[in-house]
Amino acid sequence: MPLNPGLSDIDPGSDRAKLTTRFKHVILGRPQDLADRSIFHRLSLIPFLAWVGLGSDGLSSSAYGPEEAFRTLGEHRYLAVALVLVMATTVLVISRAYSVIIEHFPHGGGGYVVATKLLGPRAGVISGCALLVDYVLTITISVAAAGDALFSFIPVEPGVKFWVEVAFVGILTLLNIRGVRESVLVLLPIFLLFLLTHALLIAAGLVVKLPEIGTTARDLQSAFQSGWASIGIGGMIVVFLHAYSLGGGTYTGIEAVSNGLPIMREPHVQTGKRTMLYMGLSLAFTASGLLLCYLLWHLEHVPGKTLNAVLVERIAGGLPGGMVMVGLTLLSEGALLVVAAQAGFIDGPRVLANMAIDSWMPRRFAALSERLTTQNGIVLMSGAALAALAYTGGDVRQLVVMYSINVFLTFSLSTFAMLRSSIKSRRKQADVKHRTRLFTVAFGLCSTILLVTVIEKFPEGGWLTLGITAALVLISFMIRRHYHGVAAKLRNLYGDLENLSVQETEEPGPPDPAHRTAAVLVAGYSGVGIHTVVSILRLFPGFRNFIFLSVGVIDSGTFKGEDSVSALKGQTESMLHQYVTLARRLGLAADYRCVIGTDVVAEAAKLSLELSREFPNTTFFIGKVIFKTESWYHRLLHNETAFAIQKRLEWAGKNMVIVPAKIH
Repeated sequence: MPLNPGLSDIDPGSDRAKLTTRFKHVILGRPQDLADRSIFHRLSLIPFLAWVGLGSDGLSSSAYGPEEAFRTLGEHRYLAVALVLVMATTVLVISRAYSVIIEHFPHGGGGYVVATKLLGPRAGVISGCALLVDYVLTITISVAAAGDALFSFIPVEPGVKFWVEVAFVGILTLLNIRGVRESVLVLLPIFLLFLLTHALLIAAGLVVKLPEIGTTARDLQSAFQSGWASIGIGGMIVVFLHAYSLGGGTYTGIEAVSNGLPIMREPHVQTGKRTMLYMGLSLAFTASGLLLCYLLWHLEHVPGKTLNAVLVERIAGGLPGGMVMVGLTLLSEGALLVVAAQAGFIDGPRVLANMAIDSWMPRRFAALSERLTTQNGIVLMSGAALAALAYTGGDVRQLVVMYSINVFLTFSLSTFAMLRSSIKSRRKQADVKHRTRLFTVAFGLCSTILLVTVIEKFPEGGWLTLGITAALVLISFMIRRHYHGVAAKLRNLYGDLENLSVQETEEPGPPDPAHRTAAVLVAGYSGVGIHTVVSILRLFPGFRNFIFLSVGVIDSGTFKGEDSVSALKGQTESMLHQYVTLARRLGLAADYRCVIGTDVVAEAAKLSLELSREFPNTTFFIGKVIFKTESWYHRLLHNETAFAIQKRLEWAGKNMVIVPAKIH
């Protein structure tokens, strides 16, 4: 055992380090090889797998969206006929609208990107924050509805149900940290079982009731006339809009496909549009088919059971082997709802990462793990979903309201942005009339659902989701203001160094390992980096060699295709060459070393130790922004990379000096 236990962080040969690494690889999987150009191709999803991973969010909403709409109709169930048609139309219209959005945003057309590009950054951050809350609730409502479906068949105590739902969140968190493709492949059989059982359920429900269609039609006509006499056409419209809007959970998963475009197989646009087609058709058939079956079978709510559970028991319960069909249907439904939480784990961290890249969120959320997943975002989404689950007690009806408001806020912003863009570009594009009509209808549907849901359900949870979203927007503006303020101060203090003029000297030779060497870790060519070099020359005279080290960090902003790694390496080497040129003009022997990775601390420490073996007489330097008065939030918004690297190197017996870049 090493004398100092911290040394195992650096020494990969120690028994403790080997055991820890082996355990980590078993649980999370082995690190991906960034030098493998085919890695993005292997990690990305073909249309069918994208339908499983992202489309399951939309398809699974048929487990609670149509039920909420049907129950809201109350005694006016004759309106379900019109609701079936409007529900299917709404799914297809929104799906078609997002297919057009995919065409115009081939690198990811989620609500945050669309609103930012077409309406401006302020609208973008509102849409982004709404999406973050939406994806947290996607996870929460999916596992809560899964619990309801599973325990409709196997009754248990409410406390047991809650802890099973917590376990679902934990398992999905682990699967997603391992990687998107792995998690989708694990869940593929569940998706296929759901499709098969629910297609059979709807087909059987319609075929069995087909001989009674005449009687059912007369009963509906009589109920319609009675409703006309009692509440009038205006009352029926109000009841219909109420049910239509509160059944908005049916349409909530559609946006996930356009937002998840970057993880799809090339060509992204064709893959995304095909995935959207699969999801739109399957959701329209399943949701409207179930709603029609509720009507034909005259279903009533049974405490402790979902309407789907009541329906499948009515249809198959009395048949030979029928209980097996009941069990498989409800099991697949519950399991698919767990699968649907994938959308929250896939797209939530991606939105968070995009906002972090744009400085709306702490920048650490853009970082990728060694498994090339946005691990920080996955863990945050998981924790927030568990908190929402605990707060609501897994009440699906309350969660649907909270969920729908944020979804349709994003839908409304996206469709309005595209409508506005279509009107502005009417002279430039041939299909503008079609696009304008499409987005006019889509915006009308989405804004209607949003408005009615907020008005009707504001006291029942609507206030909470709007309050959380507003608070998140405010925090985002504060974070962005801080980052911009720090950048402006750095430019004022050190910007003049970027154009530092030095006297030309004789070209020095290559660095000599026998001489004192200053190894400078830099992230980019900027005034702060040059300030570090100048400070070394002023405060630590005697260094004749300068070696510049840098880690090209693969994050969610750079990992977008098979050429991402090679492009980043070229950019990093170009940046380092600028430092080498500057040092040589100062009469110093200079060179550079670089590596590409996802963990800047681990890669920088490894690169530094390799250099120290080549240049034994080396002292390491790194610049760091410091504040005269440091507050608690500085550690959250500004990483502690310099201190973390220093700690690792000092445990390995190497000296590192942190050169401060002071901000008052």
